[in-house]
Amino acid sequence: MPSRRDAIADDLRARITTGRIGPGECLPSEAHLASQYGVSTLTLRNALAVLQTEGIVEKVHDKGNFVRRPLRRITYVGGDRTPGGRAAADAAALSVSVHTTRLRARGHLVALLMVSTSSPLTEFLCVSHEAEKPHSLTRIYVPSDLAPAAMLRESPSYEDVMRRLTELRPPLAEVRERVSVRLPTPEEASALRISPALAVLAITRQTADITGRVIEAALLVLPGDRADAVFTTHYMNDERGTEG
Repeated sequence: MPSRRDAIADDLRARITTGRIGPGECLPSEAHLASQYGVSTLTLRNALAVLQTEGIVEKVHDKGNFVRRPLRRITYVGGDRTPGGRAAADAAALSVSVHTTRLRARGHLVALLMVSTSSPLTEFLCVSHEAEKPHSLTRIYVPSDLAPAAMLRESPSYEDVMRRLTELRPPLAEVRERVSVRLPTPEEASALRISPALAVLAITRQTADITGRVIEAALLVLPGDRADAVFTTHYMNDERGTEG
């Protein structure tokens, strides 16, 4: 026999999937729903947490619980040679905000960029949105000599950042990517407006030049309920003709 939590989640799920509560609509207040189902507010919140984890309902701070609108899947294309890789639903539909910070290498950044502790770095924090919905979160780190101070003063757009980084960096020799699944940090869950219990697809990229120097590192986080990673390997066939 299902628990009260699961029975409530099943009923709300049915009301949503049959269209009785439509996409984007706000659910009745938690107090109202708890009274309607004859349960405590805690039990009601546990039922809503089930739907939040499934990506059916999202809780917006100080506004309530809303039925999530259908969102297109995000495809990360691995092996791309542009900073940060590509993670797109429809690039034309995305808006990206960029926050730039100077910092010193500490902790995992020392190993990621293969630099000494306190080496000067520039961080580009990029948050993309599809309409009003957060799409992805990317942190791009480069040695400060490859990101002039003028870039911080200009408040550049994402496109300008990518263009300038491409112009300033030396020829590339290697792009290494590591893909993992984990729970989001509190900051990531807040930025992406997802449940802390929803796994994210985390991609770490290291880009090195022909001398072996890491000239860019990117940490990309995508909501795990709608993200795919695609990697394609192209083989060069050495076709030699035979003399007859």
